[in-house]
Amino acid sequence: MDPDWLCFDPDPKKPDFRLPAGAVDAHCHVFGPAAQLSFAPERKYTPCDAGKDKLFELRDFLGFERNVIVQATCHGKDNRALLDALDAAGGRARGVASVGPEIAEQDLCEMDARGARGVRFNFVRRLVDATPKDAFLTIAEKIAPLGWHVVVYFEAADLPELVPFLNGLPTPVVVDHMGRPDVTKGVDHPDFGRFIRLMEDNPAIWCKVTCPERLTRQGPPYDDVVPFAAEIVRRFPDRVLWGTDWPHPNMKSHMPDDGELVDLIPRIAPDPDRQIRLLVDNPVRLYWAR
Repeated sequence: MDPDWLCFDPDPKKPDFRLPAGAVDAHCHVFGPAAQLSFAPERKYTPCDAGKDKLFELRDFLGFERNVIVQATCHGKDNRALLDALDAAGGRARGVASVGPEIAEQDLCEMDARGARGVRFNFVRRLVDATPKDAFLTIAEKIAPLGWHVVVYFEAADLPELVPFLNGLPTPVVVDHMGRPDVTKGVDHPDFGRFIRLMEDNPAIWCKVTCPERLTRQGPPYDDVVPFAAEIVRRFPDRVLWGTDWPHPNMKSHMPDDGELVDLIPRIAPDPDRQIRLLVDNPVRLYWAR
């Protein structure tokens, strides 16, 4: 484990907000355990162990019924930890894998049978080495026949250059963490407006209203981030997802309490109808439609 690594909170509070039946934590990860499921040699960080048993324990404690597990960059394109968790979940988890353009159709079909429903393209340079867009497009064309989608992670400053690529993908696209807006600029700033227009112009683009702990400049209770998430939920109630991001990789400022994160949900989705779409209907439609 890296010497400055912050481990997940082992004792989160019980949320005051009661999740609706069927709620999905639609963005979380597993790390190892390294002794059984090793980390990738090319990784940019070495985390603590945070395996499937801890994830499922948190799921039950917070009141979720299902998870969407996203391949962690510390495991690279070795999806064994992800698939191991999906196998153990008994249908209560789906996965987002990381693959290269050389991936074979047979391997994709095997991952599909085990619960994978998408791939992640990471453009954050401090986390992964750069990948040519042509390679990403090859992957997208291979997964499209399976009905999978693409999850994209990028910094807000990179959005203008990425818009043509995102609009050209042949699958639905899910943007991680609201495209990482600079929350000091406010929801009326042209930078955030550019992201809103992207979603307005392309009905295939979804958004995860997640990770206030990463975006905040003020810290808990994340008052500076709530307006951004609330605006996206208000405008696009049928194309939003929510997740904890457990075990919160690469946090440097603080480690959030997952129960307190759940308690933010009614602040970004104030009425029961939007809460059910955010937490149940939308993730079920995207991940459990078949």
